[in-house]
Amino acid sequence: MFVRFVCERMMRVVTERILMLKLFGVASGALLLTACTATGNVERNAAGGAAIGAATGAVIGNNVGDGDAGRGAAIGAVVGGLAGAARGSRQDQAGQGYSQQCPGSQYWQPSPGQERYLDQSANRYYYYDSASGYTYWENGQVRTC
Repeated sequence: MFVRFVCERMMRVVTERILMLKLFGVASGALLLTACTATGNVERNAAGGAAIGAATGAVIGNNVGDGDAGRGAAIGAVVGGLAGAARGSRQDQAGQGYSQQCPGSQYWQPSPGQERYLDQSANRYYYYDSASGYTYWENGQVRTC
């Protein structure tokens, strides 16, 4: 009885160590990917989503179904990476000043001498229209509604 308990305990410890090594490998890979990319939101969010997805997938995969944490980590990394990339793409589009569709908004012209502001992330100047609450790029396109 004691020998069986010891053997089962040793197998559990070995299995947990293997799981931790797999998670460490996935997290290290995600970290390396972020080190090699530009400073864009797509890359950062994809790597972060992959790391979070891998950890979550490993836990779920270990506790549900056939108990394969490695497969759960791989699936979680793919899903998390795709979700992170999509989120980063939306952030990049908003930061780069792609015009948005706002109800009743059209191109706008600033008043002479109106103060303009610098959007440092987009490296572009914009104006604030206090009447509508919208902000507009220098070319008149809507920045935010």
